Amino acid sequence: MNFTGEFHNSVDAKGRLSIPARFREVLRQIGDESITLTKNMDGGLSAYPSARWQDIEKSIADIPAGPRRTALNRLVLNPAEICTFDKQGRIQVSQALRAHAGLEQDVVVVGGFDKIDIFSQARYAEVNRESQELLRADPQFVADLGL
Repeated sequence: MNFTGEFHNSVDAKGRLSIPARFREVLRQIGDESITLTKNMDGGLSAYPSARWQDIEKSIADIPAGPRRTALNRLVLNPAEICTFDKQGRIQVSQALRAHAGLEQDVVVVGGFDKIDIFSQARYAEVNRESQELLRADPQFVADLGL
């Protein structure tokens, strides 16, 4: 499974967001008709196919009880929602998740290999700037990749 691409989109007045056809096709190929949507650590949302989400749940459940597991439960598992697609390829994003990510109208839906990330346009610009700063601080790392 490989989600790639960057798409500029919008959330409608009812909180619906269109997931790009390219991403829906990847999901169809693996037999998924829904995604699990939750908060991510970058101030946006991440959507996972069912099998990947089950792996995440198991990984968190395997962490010994304690503050880190509790934090992951609160921040990742508890707010998660299973979203199905309507006939136009849209999902319904809850008010709570839209508020977390600052999704008011213009959004960016971007592939993240085994997941789909969703950001407000402003947050996505900030995340990209932070990523550029990180990579510029270690040019040899980038050069070693042949980029």
